[in-house]
Amino acid sequence: MSQFSKIWGELRQGGNTISLFVVILFLATVLASLSNMLLPETSALHVSTYTITLLGKYLCYAMLALAVDVIWGYCGILSLGHGAFFALGGYAMGMYLMRQIGDRGVYGNPDLPDFMVFLNWDTLPWYWFGMDQFWFAMVMVALVPGLLALVFGWLAFRSRVTGVYLSIMTQALTYALMLAFFRNEMGFGGNNGLTDFKEIAGFDLSADGTRLGLFVITAIVLAAVFVSSQLIMRSRLGRVLVSIRDSEARARFLGYRTDHFKVWLFVYSALIAALAGALYVPQVGIINPGEFSPVNSIEIVVWVAVGGRGTLYGAVVGAILVSYAKTRFTSLVPESWIFMLGALFVFVTIFLPKGLAGLLKQKYRHDDTDSNGSGTVATKMAGGSST
Repeated sequence: MSQFSKIWGELRQGGNTISLFVVILFLATVLASLSNMLLPETSALHVSTYTITLLGKYLCYAMLALAVDVIWGYCGILSLGHGAFFALGGYAMGMYLMRQIGDRGVYGNPDLPDFMVFLNWDTLPWYWFGMDQFWFAMVMVALVPGLLALVFGWLAFRSRVTGVYLSIMTQALTYALMLAFFRNEMGFGGNNGLTDFKEIAGFDLSADGTRLGLFVITAIVLAAVFVSSQLIMRSRLGRVLVSIRDSEARARFLGYRTDHFKVWLFVYSALIAALAGALYVPQVGIINPGEFSPVNSIEIVVWVAVGGRGTLYGAVVGAILVSYAKTRFTSLVPESWIFMLGALFVFVTIFLPKGLAGLLKQKYRHDDTDSNGSGTVATKMAGGSST
């Protein structure tokens, strides 16, 4: 364990966090894919298509956690409404998938989704036009959540709303959207949402190959988002964002338009969340107003807190671990999960304020000090010797 910690620390301090993350994700994706395709179902090492779909869902959650870590960990903006951007991206993808059903629905109407026929709608609403085209749907995946984040962020940050007040506003935003999407007259399926999808871009969604392809695409997108976010945070822009987090008044005094930086980062974070939602829907097969629930947004914050905010890789690890725990415990004691989640957040806040990533950093520093006498990591990195 000590040797592993030293290797991990050297890779991170050497600026290879990106390479290490991409390599681990690549190996995990390749191994899972090959085990699914090549090994027989009777093999103990076979990865079922159900597991592949579950892993794809976890990777979508990891991307969503990364989106929150970008805005919370590096700029100090605690958003309790990122579930709204995730759900909007999911609804945009769901609308496209519903249009692909055509006359294969229960009522056989080639133009109207089943829920519209059931509600006696005569024509397709104007905001559904163009959603039968994949490229247009992908534009809407980014445009709608991005525009909402731009307007909300501009109004909030220009008014210098910060702290708990901003968190409450973001939570109110997602709650208002949840109430709106529950209404049948909104044209998004009401309480039942959008489901019964058949295909995506001409590929059968029930086919094993399509499930595997979606898993691989999700892994690639997660790697791309992680790399781009790391590069941004290591740039001059990232240093400005961290300075705003640590002392916004000082950054403003130095001449930076802090509201502009915060709006830009808020939109960037919202786009990541929306992309995660778009990849999530075809893999789970449904999107409903429950995804707007404020509880979901709070759960995302728990993921980031458990993994360690301000690290990006910590958010990914936290999302996967907590989501796996939720899968296991909700099948055993479903009514107790929300209490376990709250207890976990309290435990992390008190005993692991920097999350698992902080614990790993502390372990590495301890091992490095033990192996170099009184020398420190900083001395070692500076090329000095212990005294």
